[in-house]
Amino acid sequence: MKIAVLSRDERHLIELSRQLRARPGSDEVDMIAGTAARLSTMADEAVPDLLVVDAPRADEGELDQLERLGHLFPRMAFIVLSEDLSQDFLLRAMRAGVREVLAARPAPADLVAAVDHVAEKLGSQGAAQGRVLAFISCKGGSGSTFLATNLAYALSAGGAKRVALIDMNLQFGDASLFVSDSKPLATLSDVATQIHRLDPSFLSSSMVSVTPNFSVLAAPSDPAHASDVKPEHIDAIIKLARRQYDFIVLDVGRSLDPVSVRALDHADTIYPVLQTTLPYIRDGKRLLGVFRNLEYGNDKVELIVNRHDNNSDIRLKDLEEAFDTTQLRTMPNHYDAAARSVNQGVPITRLAPDSQLSHALMAMARGLTGEAAPVQGAGLMARLFKRRKTDV
Repeated sequence: MKIAVLSRDERHLIELSRQLRARPGSDEVDMIAGTAARLSTMADEAVPDLLVVDAPRADEGELDQLERLGHLFPRMAFIVLSEDLSQDFLLRAMRAGVREVLAARPAPADLVAAVDHVAEKLGSQGAAQGRVLAFISCKGGSGSTFLATNLAYALSAGGAKRVALIDMNLQFGDASLFVSDSKPLATLSDVATQIHRLDPSFLSSSMVSVTPNFSVLAAPSDPAHASDVKPEHIDAIIKLARRQYDFIVLDVGRSLDPVSVRALDHADTIYPVLQTTLPYIRDGKRLLGVFRNLEYGNDKVELIVNRHDNNSDIRLKDLEEAFDTTQLRTMPNHYDAAARSVNQGVPITRLAPDSQLSHALMAMARGLTGEAAPVQGAGLMARLFKRRKTDV
């Protein structure tokens, strides 16, 4: 088991670590000097199974910090050592998710017994992990935002999956307009500037609710606020979102900077979006070169050819040779339906369910979720009505 000890008192930090290392087994014990506030941006591989917290100061909000850590890392358990063992403190610790509270200077046997109890409770529990899908444009105007927003809606359409869309186009993002006419009450920059408040409730309240199981975290409304968002903020937001949603769709835009690269690092699958013209192919090859330098494996990247036309001068076979891959997904060209969808802020699968583009998006969603996305709107009713008239 991976254990971390957190304390302001260096001598006590060393003593507690020594006692824990003496526990039978092969525990990995780390020492962290300071308070819980510094742990919210931990990398996933650094998250301990158990955090032993020495003398947290409730009056300085340190139990609240533990509660936020618990939301970010649900599998991590807490043991608190405190001189205050009053009923009020114990109740507040319990509400913060603390499993055990011991005296400030516990006997080694008591500490080991508490750790054993936590280890038994943890057992083989696993934390739910939503899938992160990132859309990035090989060149401006590729339609990546349209595909990201409409796929996110299609993923949620079955009603069983919770889906979040995060607009990472920090300067000129408008993803929320593609699926909703509601004005965002908060944006990604607002969440970043209040990252100390981050928990499921704060994240949810900062998003535009499109349907009960599909929400959008909008990009900053003012390009000047793009600098408010830092890579470590993206770490914390995506880690929390993974635990709250089945799918997290990122609309990365086109720029590659520390923030967008950090988002791509988290992605399970990256979808570069291009069209069948030479400028897109050239920029697409450059982008894939950057991904190779970032050590993204081929299994992480799936190219999407948007507005595909079988009569194009450039064939799919030409693209496969140009990119040295057969991992190409196509989206058919249905400009009129796509334009109406964007202009009305209504997902295309709802506005034009009979469109080939809707079918392609629903097929993609079905492949990701393993469930059929229902056809919505008048198209199905019209077909049923027509069939009944014919049968009479």
